[in-house]
Amino acid sequence: MKKLNAAVIGCGAISERHLEAIVKAGAEIACVADIDERKAKKTAEKYKCRFYCDYHEMLKDSQVDVVHILTPHYLHAKMAIDSMKSGVHVLTEKPMATSIEDAEKMIDVSRETGRMLGVCFQNRYNPTSLKAKEIIESGKAGQILGAKAWVTWHRDETYYTQSDWRGSWEKEGGGVLINQAIHTLDLIQWFMGDLARLKGSYYTSLLENTIEVEDTADAVIQFKNGTTALFFASNCYPVNSPVSIEIVLSKAVIRLESVLTVTWNDGKTEHYSDEDLVSGDKFYWGVSHKRLIADFYNKILSGEKFELDGNEGIKALKMVKAIHRSSETNAWIDLG
Repeated sequence: MKKLNAAVIGCGAISERHLEAIVKAGAEIACVADIDERKAKKTAEKYKCRFYCDYHEMLKDSQVDVVHILTPHYLHAKMAIDSMKSGVHVLTEKPMATSIEDAEKMIDVSRETGRMLGVCFQNRYNPTSLKAKEIIESGKAGQILGAKAWVTWHRDETYYTQSDWRGSWEKEGGGVLINQAIHTLDLIQWFMGDLARLKGSYYTSLLENTIEVEDTADAVIQFKNGTTALFFASNCYPVNSPVSIEIVLSKAVIRLESVLTVTWNDGKTEHYSDEDLVSGDKFYWGVSHKRLIADFYNKILSGEKFELDGNEGIKALKMVKAIHRSSETNAWIDLG
């Protein structure tokens, strides 16, 4: 089978997860790019590949089959579009774009060029997430009745002031919703089904003197199957507590936190950890990135559809933007 040649744009903190995953997937790291020459060179030396400070020059590299876009949010759309137009497949970190319009352009270009576009919502590949999805879809737990999800993390002033793009509507596209809680929004709609509408609110509280975007938000989310999910997210908690998702079904309650707990109506309780569900490999932070990237590469090579494509990746972004718009208009926003 053909071995893919991969490139990475952006050599920041998350790049190490992607680079390790590329190697694990059996692909070659052809080159990396970063506007910071020191970062690009250091990464290239570690992985014995070429480096560029201009991603346009990198895209001229005929050996590149797939590009990972790991840059600040506002750069994702343009870099993805340029990459696909140059003939390479694209995997972008979340969010796929800072606006629905840009995300839709990315989807259009993917279709026009025939290049695959993937969005990195790696939490779908967590063993406990997959187990929860399996239980829901099997029907053993009955019909979904409703859900709630809580994201309470800590981000202080330093987190935002150490970069020139975080905390900005123009460059980050939002705050806790688009950066931290978007993973949870993706899981909610993945578990619950097709979206119908939502009503939400956002505000800036403890960080109002540092950022212009929201640090806290909430929403009531309705689905086409008639169910409702309650959602809350904030970066104002003193610590990063585990994300909590609870799904109530007619025969059981599923709670997904650090572990997955299934409480059946007859009183029986089942507990699953990520470690319990991994066969032959110790689970650690970064494994789900590896699984997603390996799946994306396999789909490129086989020509099969990648589940987390642009049409799927845009759903959580639409939820983020709907909460923003609902808060500003005090109205329900249709998503169906």
